[in-house]
Amino acid sequence: MPKVGKKSGQAVNLHSKLDRIHETWKPKIIAELNDAYVKLVKVKGEFVWHHHEREDELFLVLKGRLRIELRDRPLDLREGELAVIPRGVEHRPVAAEEAHVLLLEPKTTVNTGQVRGDRTVEAEWI
Repeated sequence: MPKVGKKSGQAVNLHSKLDRIHETWKPKIIAELNDAYVKLVKVKGEFVWHHHEREDELFLVLKGRLRIELRDRPLDLREGELAVIPRGVEHRPVAAEEAHVLLLEPKTTVNTGQVRGDRTVEAEWI
């Protein structure tokens, strides 16, 4: 399967990629950029508290609302808003209703950071 990214010069239709995602909290890779992946994920409910030792994460809300709970405050994102969670910062994404989120993160990023469990998945290409 061809990997879409800066070298391929191909367009990626986010809506058609999102239509292929049927589960929540399972990020799918849609492109790569340098040493990072661009991922899409559908979210609903609460994720696990976690942090990433070496990676920053960018969350861009495409549809719905996403709350990123931090230990000292919540960070509420609406459609069209993004936030970067710096490495080492403990956080927990939460969505009361289904939300669609674009993630930009280093290829080494594990979705649950230092926590391993049922929600830990290896992102796959779509």
